Amino acid sequence: MTGAPSDYPLLIGQLLANLPQFAEQEIVSDGKRFTYAQFARRLRQLANVLTDLGVKPGMTVAVMDWDSHRYLEAYFAVPMIGAILQTVNVRLAPAQITFTLRQSCAQVLLYHPDFRELAQDFASSSATPPRLFAMADYEDHLAAAATDFDFPELDENTLATTFHTSGTSGDPKAVSFTHRQLVLHTLAMAGTLANQPDGEGFRRSDVYMPMTPMFHVHAWGMPYLATMLGAKQVYPGRYDPDELLRLQHEEGVTFSHCVPTILRMLLDCRTIDARPLRWTIIIGGSALSEALRIEAHRHGIVAIGGYGMSETGPVVALSRSVRSGSPALLGRAGFPVPLVWARCPRTGNDNQAGELQLRAPWLTAGYRDDSTASAALWADSWLHTQDLARIDADGAISIVDRIKDVIKTGGEWVSSLTLEDLCARHPDVVEVAVVGIPDDRWGERPVLFVVPVPERPPPTLASIHELLRPAISNGTISRYAIPDRIISRSELPRNSTGKLDKASLRTSVQ
Repeated sequence: MTGAPSDYPLLIGQLLANLPQFAEQEIVSDGKRFTYAQFARRLRQLANVLTDLGVKPGMTVAVMDWDSHRYLEAYFAVPMIGAILQTVNVRLAPAQITFTLRQSCAQVLLYHPDFRELAQDFASSSATPPRLFAMADYEDHLAAAATDFDFPELDENTLATTFHTSGTSGDPKAVSFTHRQLVLHTLAMAGTLANQPDGEGFRRSDVYMPMTPMFHVHAWGMPYLATMLGAKQVYPGRYDPDELLRLQHEEGVTFSHCVPTILRMLLDCRTIDARPLRWTIIIGGSALSEALRIEAHRHGIVAIGGYGMSETGPVVALSRSVRSGSPALLGRAGFPVPLVWARCPRTGNDNQAGELQLRAPWLTAGYRDDSTASAALWADSWLHTQDLARIDADGAISIVDRIKDVIKTGGEWVSSLTLEDLCARHPDVVEVAVVGIPDDRWGERPVLFVVPVPERPPPTLASIHELLRPAISNGTISRYAIPDRIISRSELPRNSTGKLDKASLRTSVQ
């Protein structure tokens, strides 16, 4: 490293500065155990493998894999050689996966055997096909590679990662992040989680296991943080609930993160009651309902709401208990993490909410090849989230609804999220969703979709009306918010990252 101390760049490799302190700590994946000392050596070997494949600074390396030590090594080695890591959302439709690979201009594609056919089809149909690297041969390639590698000096504003949004409307959009942005996000998360109340944060003594895919927004940045702190890490591969609970029990996992769907899957698993839990799980992607939080608590899971999106890299807010007897506050989007500015200019609707707008040093600069959408994203030099929100008296963010999901009926605004949270407390439902349907008289009317508890009949409209009566009396919701219809489903549609697909629900009843 050359130059004055003031020129010291913020690079992903700097997150490894203290790795020798944790040389014997473990990384568990695919039934194997690696020490941090082995991890550091393997990064150098992977760097040699990639350069032998022709990877040079500025080139894009795409990865199609389940959560694994291989992915963790790519998180570091690819950007550290100056290349750009493209994390491919393998849950998208094949045509969308092909679109993301083509737009990213990936020159090398690392793929798990599960995606061999898709990778080979893409390569054979591309005008400039990428070099294919089969993960089945990963260990053999690393074993044959040299263990020395001189990582280059880089500008901290060098692009490090790129990936695509979940593509709920139209083609997915590509976002990207620099070394500087990822380091600052990691440090902000470290400071936030270190200052959480006991049982709600993340310490070096915790055992980390992701349950948000590593292809999705850097697994919420936690692999970088866990590695920087030297915590034990457990990578589960695909998300089978029995396997997740087995790993939690046998490896002593204490900290994870996921969307509500995965938490619901764990709570419904047949083995959950047999194993005592002490598990902190950050919930994002969709709102954490009070009913789900309470049910998780009964099993020893502290579920905490957070907020972020693909464009924010992702975490910008995290909830916490702020005073005794206030566990319900854990369901809010939370308090902005350090270096984040948030505002909600009022729209004048009855909720007295406004669009949540953000500034932080790690937000994406825009969308690749889409200047119009990028300009809208950054109108007035604030990132526009398309979420209606309030900033509470204590400074925490409460999400009211997605702008496209809020329901206007009888001249009043109804939050689908608030209505879902209330209806989810019905004893005969597992999951709920509320959407607005056009109505000639009222403008829109809310329709309630439910997944009933197995072997029980779905709730009746009368029982839902009775459940909502206290919320109407105390002003939590308007009388216009009471649904006219209940539609029972065996499951609710979701997108590739586990979020409710409300557009599909609206279409199904129009």
